[in-house]
Amino acid sequence: MHREALAQMKTDVILQSESSECGLACLAMVASRHGASVGLRDLRQRFSLSLKGASLSRLINIAGQLGLQCRPLRLGMDEIGRLKTPCILHWDMNHFVVLAKVAGKKLVVLDPAFGKREMTLAEASDHFTGVALELTPGEGFTPRKPAPAIAIRQLTGRVTGLWRALAMILALSMVLQVFVLLAPFFMQWVVDQVLVSADRDLLTVLGLGFGLVLLLQVAIGVLRGWAVVYLSSRLGLQWMGNVFSHLLRLPLDFFEKRHLGDITSRMGSVQAIQRTLSTSFVEALVDGLMAVVTLGMMLLYSVKLALVTLLAVAIYLGLRAVAFGQVREGTEQQLVAAARQQSHLLESIRGVQSVKVAGREGLRRSTYFNLMNDTVNRDIRMAWLGLGFNSGSQLIFGLERIAVIWIGAILAMQNVLSVGMLIAYLAYKDQFALRMGGLIDKWIEFRMLRLHGERLADIALAEPELDASACGDQARQLPEDTRLEARGLSFRYAEGEPWIIKDCSFAVEAGESVAIVGASGCGKTTLVKLMLGLLKPVEGTITIGGRDLARLGHEAYRPLMGAVMQDDQLFAGSVAENIAFGDENHGPEGIEAAARLAAIHDEISAMPMGYHSLIGDMGTTLSGGQKQRVILARALHRRPGILFLDEATSHLDVERERLVNEAVRELKLTKVIIAHRPETIASADRVLVMHGGRMVQEIRPAAPASQQASGHANETAAA
Repeated sequence: MHREALAQMKTDVILQSESSECGLACLAMVASRHGASVGLRDLRQRFSLSLKGASLSRLINIAGQLGLQCRPLRLGMDEIGRLKTPCILHWDMNHFVVLAKVAGKKLVVLDPAFGKREMTLAEASDHFTGVALELTPGEGFTPRKPAPAIAIRQLTGRVTGLWRALAMILALSMVLQVFVLLAPFFMQWVVDQVLVSADRDLLTVLGLGFGLVLLLQVAIGVLRGWAVVYLSSRLGLQWMGNVFSHLLRLPLDFFEKRHLGDITSRMGSVQAIQRTLSTSFVEALVDGLMAVVTLGMMLLYSVKLALVTLLAVAIYLGLRAVAFGQVREGTEQQLVAAARQQSHLLESIRGVQSVKVAGREGLRRSTYFNLMNDTVNRDIRMAWLGLGFNSGSQLIFGLERIAVIWIGAILAMQNVLSVGMLIAYLAYKDQFALRMGGLIDKWIEFRMLRLHGERLADIALAEPELDASACGDQARQLPEDTRLEARGLSFRYAEGEPWIIKDCSFAVEAGESVAIVGASGCGKTTLVKLMLGLLKPVEGTITIGGRDLARLGHEAYRPLMGAVMQDDQLFAGSVAENIAFGDENHGPEGIEAAARLAAIHDEISAMPMGYHSLIGDMGTTLSGGQKQRVILARALHRRPGILFLDEATSHLDVERERLVNEAVRELKLTKVIIAHRPETIASADRVLVMHGGRMVQEIRPAAPASQQASGHANETAAA
């Protein structure tokens, strides 16, 4: 395709999935305009970004690797019309959008967070920062065809019983249609046979016969309805279960880069796909077959009348096809707006304490009202489109019916058709128009599946964590040795980002207790996440018992580990349920033993219902110190071989911290402790001092370890 032709192509909106990938989405839109349909998922895999997003220099680097020549510019709003479109604009100081078109005093912006937006230059000046990036294909730019459609099996996983149930529903539907085809004959025979000859006996026979047919039709309709309900519920359970299982297997950074409301919105696409395939698929098959049969009957009665109806159907089909782009765009924007509203709602509820302390209820309320207003506006737009289609359908097929009756009456007066035949033809014509209208609507619905598939693909096609099945049988065996070792460990969240950990090497012997200290922000928590397998190192290796963590499935090493992280959460339920956390191998005695080790048993016993006391959503009824100790009890209840404690006693008073430290010290397991408080540091066998993402000193606490470590940590912080 020539570049002149490409310049005339329409730029499609690509919405971002991650909260910080607006730059990648803009590059995908520009590349697509120039003939290279690069999917956002492909870009994400090739050029991973951190939660902080991408700078302009990073975008230029990525664009260069895509074969695009870049020209960064600084300009004012009065010069924006001179830019070569599509180009990228820096927006609101922390966002990127695509400028698709400038026409006079108006411009069209493709916002990866909101969709297509038309605004005046004055409105755009409130957002545009004055920085733009023009992109044109270079020598290394290679046009690419759009990726093939995603198979439903890829999105929903393995499903059993689908085709058998669909076959049964299809068979019942076909039987029902036989009765529908017979119905017009009743009116035709009554008009042409009974009324002409005044034959009461024939009328009785016809009435009883068609009454029996009606009873059979109702019975089969009930059976078919039950089969559809059963199929929908069973498939919904399987599909949603498969997607949710896959969601839980995704790595931690998948959730950190996305809004909660957006994830739940994408999960909702499962239901849309399930409804379409379990109900609409069968209905489309039946409508298609019945449209052919009824068209055949219409042609038998009158070709001239059939052509009038076919013309009306063709006009309605053209109307829906022309408007499909608006429907798809509107539906996508509707889903995105609803997801943003849901995210704000969930965030406000989760952080209501902070909102109240800061006195920002009004701000959160007004923001929510704005988001809700945006959602309602999108809903209204879709409702208007729906009203337009309904009105258009009524107008087109209303005029068609008038024309058919007019022409049919003329044919009847010319004795080409009898009155009964005309009435029967009108019945078949109504059935055909209804079936074809439904079939066209189903066609639009199936085309919309691609939208839901693309949204769901962000979850279903994301790479899960490494499991034992991908690592061989050896990975299923638990390491016998709990010695931890890091060699040349380096980590950063994305290329171009500063290194969080760089060339870090150390070892923790089996059964040893090691405290890691250092100034805040030196990488201690990130190091623990790497050792837990929640993050993947960019360079270097971590071994457990001499076996590389990267080659072990998480089923092999996580049963060995217990951890208390800074941001760990409790869940709605009882205290005992939170400590056991689904582990049924140990009874109440094991739960109580873990609680005693965590120095929380006495406080639990004093609660109204003891270990069966409910703790509210995410532990809202517990104090900060109680939450930490219940989480510690949960970690100890697993009877781990390696225990990680990241500021696990930061909310405790000195006495309770001493009790917890003494209990942990007595445990015969490998311990890695992140701490700042001298009392916790003093409980370790060895202290490693971390600075600048690496270990800079090791302290063997022959003298009081707390004094040495805390003193050096203060020196490091000052440095």
